[in-house]
Amino acid sequence: MPYVFSLLVLVGMVFAVVDIILRDESQVRHLPKMVWLFLVILLPLLGTILWFAIGREYPERQAPRPPQFAPWASEPAPPAAAPRDTRTTEQQLADLEREIEEDRLRAEIARRRAQQQGTADD
Repeated sequence: MPYVFSLLVLVGMVFAVVDIILRDESQVRHLPKMVWLFLVILLPLLGTILWFAIGREYPERQAPRPPQFAPWASEPAPPAAAPRDTRTTEQQLADLEREIEEDRLRAEIARRRAQQQGTADD
């Protein structure tokens, strides 16, 4: 079992050294390439972990696009955002109270009209 762990550390170190050598200087973070090489060679386990964790720069990942089944199909338009109410709570409550009062007045007018028509029919 110790051989397996040692072999994994050795393989990881080789991958890290090759990655450091082939990587452009602009894609190396925090330390120069030579310092990273010495770090990985002198401290294989720790140096390899640090290199892959913080030393190299990874490319930006883009969200996968859904497959388009028809070449002429364009990307669907984003759904229209629901209009956002920018009124304060007090303004909303005042508007609701006004609506309630209007409904009450309309009901009162309808009741009086019905009452007048009832007395006119007598």
